[in-house]
Formats: sequence, structure tokens, C-alpha cells
Amino acid sequence: MRTIAFYFKKSTLFSLVVLMIVIVLHKEGFAQTLSKEKKPRIVITADPELDDNNSLIRFLLYSTDLEIEGLIYASSGFHWTGDGKGTKWSVPRREYSRFGLNLCPCESWRWAKDEHFIHDIVGAYEKSYPNLKIHNANYPTPEYLKSKIRFGNIEFDGDISKDSPGSELIKSLILDDKPGQLFITAWGGQSTIARALKSIQEQYQYTVQWEAIQKKIARKVVLLPSGDQDDTYATYIKPNWPNIEYRQFKNSPNYGYGAQLNAKKEDATFLTATWMKENISSRGSLGNLYRVWGDGKQMVKGDILDYFGLSGYTNEELKKMGYAVWMPVQEKGSWLGEGDNHTFMNMLGNGLRAYENGVYGGWGGRSIAQNDASISFFSLTDTSANAMANVLTNANNSSKEKAFYPNFFPQAQKDFATRMQWTVTSKFSGANHQPIVRVEGPLSIMAAPGEKIRLNGFVSDPDGNKVAVKWWQFEGGASQPAVNILNTNAIQTEVQIPKEALVGQTIHLILEAVDNGTPELTSYQRVIITIRK
Repeated sequence: MRTIAFYFKKSTLFSLVVLMIVIVLHKEGFAQTLSKEKKPRIVITADPELDDNNSLIRFLLYSTDLEIEGLIYASSGFHWTGDGKGTKWSVPRREYSRFGLNLCPCESWRWAKDEHFIHDIVGAYEKSYPNLKIHNANYPTPEYLKSKIRFGNIEFDGDISKDSPGSELIKSLILDDKPGQLFITAWGGQSTIARALKSIQEQYQYTVQWEAIQKKIARKVVLLPSGDQDDTYATYIKPNWPNIEYRQFKNSPNYGYGAQLNAKKEDATFLTATWMKENISSRGSLGNLYRVWGDGKQMVKGDILDYFGLSGYTNEELKKMGYAVWMPVQEKGSWLGEGDNHTFMNMLGNGLRAYENGVYGGWGGRSIAQNDASISFFSLTDTSANAMANVLTNANNSSKEKAFYPNFFPQAQKDFATRMQWTVTSKFSGANHQPIVRVEGPLSIMAAPGEKIRLNGFVSDPDGNKVAVKWWQFEGGASQPAVNILNTNAIQTEVQIPKEALVGQTIHLILEAVDNGTPELTSYQRVIITIRK
């Protein structure tokens, strides 16, 4: 206040401006902090699976942290629209030949007439936007998001024979000269992405520019898949573009179907019908579109694989009704699935810097070491009647093996619930907001073996809540020496680098800040120490 008073004496007008800035920074500190950070460029490609629907709702609530370059409808082995000309299509070992079924060749597969789920969600976002921008000024306008919607290669599963508006958009983004990497997700199949790359190949392969184009794309493009859901990665992308980074994740919180099966005690609460109704499905226009068990909805009328909207029936009763029951029925109103979250949860501006390198790790897990399309969530080569049940089993088994990895699920769910609350809250003071945390000075530093490093943190809270801090070491992928952190719960601390640390090793330290709001929210700042001579 001394500073403000001083300027007031100099100039009343200037003093008032300063005071207004202080108030804005206090109320919108989190938004202002994010606006200074580099935002990853990202493209979403998604098929009309109900968990894609749910993942997209969460994704748009984090559009503050991202530069959204595309929202593109895609096909997959699970959904395709057909060409509308009566052409019949069938690919071996797809779900229409599982579970004792023999339903195709078909004119389309599990694609609703006039499917517009991306448009619908952006429309619901538009209704929420006046409230959202009160809580974070960095939310993009609905008009901007609408301008990014395209239909990709949706006619047939795995078809890359021709361009589409979606593939043309991806092609233009890949070839543009904007700085930074371009992250392209594949929540469904990768045919739209493959077609964009194939079009580039056809245009440049026999020109003097080809080598430069290949190097540019290898540096720039990062693929973020939910498996190879139409085989186009294995059959086209990997053989022709082997140097494109392909991040598949392990250790991610289980955001998918069946997350409540064998869930950890600390996670189970956030999957119940009570919690979901209170925090997600009852929250305004976006909550109305969010899918939960027994909600009375169905992706496509008569879809025998989509019994999730039904309630009051047992597994056996559903089977007698003609449904292919591949997951046991859960409590009405409970968690249904957001199976594509892992592709973008590391892109968030929560301070973990996980998007910078796949092995760093964050709310989306950590990328696996090998670039192998055979390691995927969806295995289209599994021809057993229990193919999808095997997927759930593998996911749950994987979750049991990650005790060493931080469990970020409670923090992610609380953060999601808060942003859903923003959609229906017209006053900044009516909801909680993430605490602001940073480490003074560079976030990537050098240190010698045996050296002691002093770290100075800073925390504040836009709501005036109390904030508790904690320093901890995050295994950043490769083996790293364990360090001794003095005063782990102080804003300033010292870190003793072990004498046996090797040149080139890295040490990842996290300053974590948790407020005491409702719900409590968590922010981070990662510091990476590289060992020098």
C-alpha cells in the first residue's frame, strides 16, 4: 500500500490505474500467470464414442492452457459413417465380428445420422463462456472454437484414399512456420492424420524440398494416440514417417471405462454417482452433455454395444435383450469413462512442464520408451469374444504396477470439478481457483556433484486462501540420483546434490502448492537440475 500511496501523491489518475491492476492480478492471477507461459499447439481428432464426448468436455475446460488448432471428427474401427451411396464396408477382426456377431459388410457402423457431438459440446461451451471468462480471461471465444471444427476421413474405417476438410487442415498446420511443436491427438482412428501426411508425401516426395520437409515434420509433429484404432499408424504412418514422435503413455490415472473396477481407495470417491452428480453431471449445459451410467442416452439408436444409458437391468438381462455386454453394469449416475484424457492431460499449464518431453510425466502419465504401435490401449487384433474386457483387465493390472508413480487422479478430479463449477458461477468469489506457484530464477539449471543448491519459491492465492507447500523429487524418466531436500515444507529450501551423481544425469524437483479452498486445488512448479562436471 505504500507504493500505491506514493503514486497517488504523484498522480491520482495513475494511482487508480495501479490499484485496478493490483485488484485484477489478485482476482485473475492464475489466468495472468498462464498467459505468460508458452501454450502447446494441439489438434483433437475424435470419433463419436461416448468417452471421446466426455474427454472433449474436460479438454475444452482447459482450453485456457492450450492453443487449439483443430477439432476434427474422425472415424475408427469402432465408428464410421459410410459414403451415403449404399457402399458396404468390412475390415477383418473388427467388433462387428466379435461377441459372436457377424453384422458386416455394412453401409455404416455405429455412427448416428447427422452426428454433431463436437458442435454440440462447443455449443454448450458457448452457453458457459460468459461465466468461464470471469474465472479465467484466457478462455477462447466460442467463435474461435467453431472456426476450428472440421470433418475428417469419416466415411470408412482406415480409408486414406482422398483428402477431407480435416486432413487438409492438419496438412496446413504441419506445413506452417509457426514456432514450436504441433501435438496431434488420435482419440479415434488415425486415418485423417495419415491422409494429411500422405498428401504431403504425394506433393513433395519427388521434389528438391522433400528432405527438408521430412526433417521439419520429424522435429515438429508429435502424435498423441489412444492406440491404433484403425491400423493406419502401423500400415502407413510408421513405415513412411518413422521419425515422427509417437507418445503413448503408461502410469496415467485410469480415466477410461471401468475406472471404478479395483480403484484405489483415495480414487474411488471421485467415481461414485454421488460425487459425479454433485460436481459434474448436474453442472449446466456441459454437465447435461456429460455421459454417466444409466443416463437414458444412447450414441446411436439400436446400438447393441451401447447399453450404458440403461438402468435397472443386470448383465444377464441385458444379454437376453440382445446387447453385447463387455463391461459389468455400474451404479446409475456413476463414472462412465474419459478414455482419451491421457493424450492431453500432460499439455496443461499446471507447472509440471510435462508436454516438454514425453518422459517427464504429469497428469497424463509418462510416455513409454519404445515407439511401437503394438503397445496400445485398443488392440484391434484381439479376436476373442472378451476383447474389450481384456482391455479393461490390462488397464487395471497396469494401474497396480505404478505404485512408484504419483497418483494424480484426486488432484485432477478436484480441478475438473472446479472448472465445471466455473461454468455455472457468475462471480469470481463464488468458486475456488488454482494457487499460483513459481520458483524464482531459471527452471533448468546446472549443478556439480556434491554442490548445494538454494531454491526460492513463491506462492499466492487469487482467493486469499491459505496455501501449503511441499518440495519433492519426481523421477523424470531415466535413473537419477536421490537428493536430500532440506525443509521440504518451506518456501525456500536447499538441495544437496550427491557426490556420486554422474555428469549428464538430471534431477527433477517439484514445488507443490495446495490451497485450502473447496475443493482444495493443486499447482506445481518443476525445476530440472542437470549434473555438470
